[in-house]
Amino acid sequence: MADIQNSNLYNVDAGILPEDACIVIIRTEWNAAIIDKLQEGCIKVLQQYGVKSKVVTVPGAFEVPFGITSYWNAKQNDLIKPAAFIALACVIRGDTPHFDYVCKGITDGVVQLNLALPVPTIFGVLTVENEEQAKERIGGRHGHKGEEAAITALKMIGLQRSFSHI
Repeated sequence: MADIQNSNLYNVDAGILPEDACIVIIRTEWNAAIIDKLQEGCIKVLQQYGVKSKVVTVPGAFEVPFGITSYWNAKQNDLIKPAAFIALACVIRGDTPHFDYVCKGITDGVVQLNLALPVPTIFGVLTVENEEQAKERIGGRHGHKGEEAAITALKMIGLQRSFSHI
């Protein structure tokens, strides 16, 4: 099982911080109480490091990749484009195979975005068996996946920008 204690994720090198960046959070309406907490964690970390953010809401997890693609395409002529996207969703297993289809759809969509867009898309998606497991991942014993998604976005922007100095 993944455990934040086995990670150096929270060790952020101040030299890589993208202070001029804007990170777009694409979040779902489903499981809103959980998503609200994920979003709060993201924004807290981004504000802590002085990074701007914008939040866009889509109906469900399956729509997240389309929301990201649409936002990117709409901003093509803007001077300031998103430096990264964070996909926030929470898919809780039910009584039908719908869970499997939605999880695969959003996972495949985020992978495709990471290969197609020139900026990273961070997978801030909870795929859990029940609401208790989701709560354990928004500040419980499994850390805060919203905070982790924001830190990952910062590190990926820093990584990408470091390539221009090579």
